[in-house]
Amino acid sequence: MGLEVGENKNGGVIIFALKGRLDSNTSNDFEERLLCSIQGGETKIILDFENLEYISSAGLRVLLKAARELKGGDGKLLLCSLKDYIREVFDLSGFVSFLPIFNTKEECISSF
Repeated sequence: MGLEVGENKNGGVIIFALKGRLDSNTSNDFEERLLCSIQGGETKIILDFENLEYISSAGLRVLLKAARELKGGDGKLLLCSLKDYIREVFDLSGFVSFLPIFNTKEECISSF
């Protein structure tokens, strides 16, 4: 199973909906896409993980890179709708300290 990424722009906020697995097989393509939008000037990015089934350390690295990239330009990367076991990965890895996690897309959007 690979990764499907839906992209949706909503009043200056770009939402990537991930479905499947973000791992060493799929992370390079997604990283390219994410960094491209950041370099293209996007500063408000939401990653919707409602249908994300798995994330590996390679996937976490992509998020780390994107968050660093955005920091320089005053942007924000927010996550929403994580399954409990994926949320646990973020808690254990300490990523929650710099990646805000919300329950819903709406909460993300209103926090910008």
